[in-house]
Amino acid sequence: MEASASGRARRGWLRSRAAGSPLSRAAVVLVFSALVLRATPSVGYLARLPRGIRLTQDSMKIVGSPNFPVKVYVMLHQKSPHVLCVTQRLRNSELIDPSFQWHGPKGKIISENSTAQVTSTGSLVFQNFEESMSGVYTCFLEYKPTVEEVVKNLQLKYIVYAYREPQYYYQFTARYHAAPCNSVYNVSFEKKLLQILSKLVLDLSCQVFLLKSECHRVKMQRAGLQNELFFTFSVSSLDTEKGPNPCADHSCESSKRLSKAKNLIERFFNQQVEVLGRRAEPLPEIYYIEGTLQMVWINRCFPGYGMNILKHPKCPECCVICSPGSYNSRDGIHCLQCNSSLVFGAKACL
Repeated sequence: MEASASGRARRGWLRSRAAGSPLSRAAVVLVFSALVLRATPSVGYLARLPRGIRLTQDSMKIVGSPNFPVKVYVMLHQKSPHVLCVTQRLRNSELIDPSFQWHGPKGKIISENSTAQVTSTGSLVFQNFEESMSGVYTCFLEYKPTVEEVVKNLQLKYIVYAYREPQYYYQFTARYHAAPCNSVYNVSFEKKLLQILSKLVLDLSCQVFLLKSECHRVKMQRAGLQNELFFTFSVSSLDTEKGPNPCADHSCESSKRLSKAKNLIERFFNQQVEVLGRRAEPLPEIYYIEGTLQMVWINRCFPGYGMNILKHPKCPECCVICSPGSYNSRDGIHCLQCNSSLVFGAKACL
């Protein structure tokens, strides 16, 4: 009984608001759409699954080559694969009295180091990889093939790169029939729309950002001149790996959360069409134009990182730290050439 009374009260409030300004009448459609979406039980996170990449990374072992430096990719803030101080041929051979010594960008690496450790069998392991650890690592191996033979020396080089997941985001465009372009109702409506969209994706740790909003007069073949609002906004994921309660399971991946946010926004605009179709009264002055919602999936990398399938074929969809001689200053996807850049992860060409 109480729920029924509250429902009648809400419908009465919406009818009274609809009789007011163009903004109020248009807001009714937005509010109805948002209420319907919030009541949908399918909204939520996927079942919690472990991140496969983290599981396989820990068990990987990388061997060197006497002919060329071997590239190693380590996800930022994660444990690295075991980088072995042997070649593929020596890995399965018996080594007498082996001696291992590792040198990195900051000099000799000792086994007691808390971040880069050398195991008893000569493997190099990074516990919590930082971008400043990227660089060239060299292993010096001394061993005897047999007891009778003399000591042999081998030098193996590795280039260790930090990498990050790309910062995916969706870019949406939508058009609304609008009040006259100099009307304050358009500005108020825009703010209301952004508030509702932001609230829709808040639980998914995503954010909505207005990229552009323009009002234009459009000549229609049958309807004559109309005022239309052109909205362009992005939906991106927030960093869930930071903060007091970092989330590290499969459902927290940015691509999973963004996919859910995309579905919510598409349903929100479809719901506006359905609400308008059920109205017996004339259309409000500001309303969504059916079929105008468009979406583009965009990749970007953090400054200092970029994608390069030719240089990093084993990590083609990774944002890999820029090598010396290149940089990325903005949220692009490529490291640009810069001859004066001498460090890994350059964010400017000085």
